[in-house]
Amino acid sequence: MATVSLGVLGLMGALLSVTEIFGMAAYSVSKRLRELGIRMALGAQRREVLGTALGRALTLLGIGSAAGLGLGVLASRVLAFVVYEATPRDPVVLAGVVAAMTLLGLVATWIPAQRALGLDPLVLLREE
Repeated sequence: MATVSLGVLGLMGALLSVTEIFGMAAYSVSKRLRELGIRMALGAQRREVLGTALGRALTLLGIGSAAGLGLGVLASRVLAFVVYEATPRDPVVLAGVVAAMTLLGLVATWIPAQRALGLDPLVLLREE
C-alpha cells in the first residue's frame, strides 16, 4: 500500500514538474519572440535560433536534475524505512528517474521553441 501511495505521489509530482517546465519555457520564449524574429530575419540558421530559444531552459533543467539527484539520494534513506525491501541507494532507479525527468523536460521545452520557429519573422518584427 505504501508503494502505491508513493508511486501516485511521484506521478503527481512529475506531472506538476513537467507543467511548470513547459510554462517556464513558454514564458521565456514569448519574452524573446522579437529577438528571435530579428535573428531569423537576419538569416540565422534554424538550429541557432532553436539553441537560443532552448538555452536558458536547458541550463535550468540541468541544474534542477542535479539538485533532484542530490535530494533523491538524501530522501532515499527515509524511503527505505517506509517501503519494505527498498534499498537506500539504488543507482538504477535514481538514474532512471533523472533520465525520465530530463527527457520530459526536454519535450516540454521543445514545444514552445518549435512554436517560435514556426512564426513569420516579418510578423514578429511588426508587433509592438
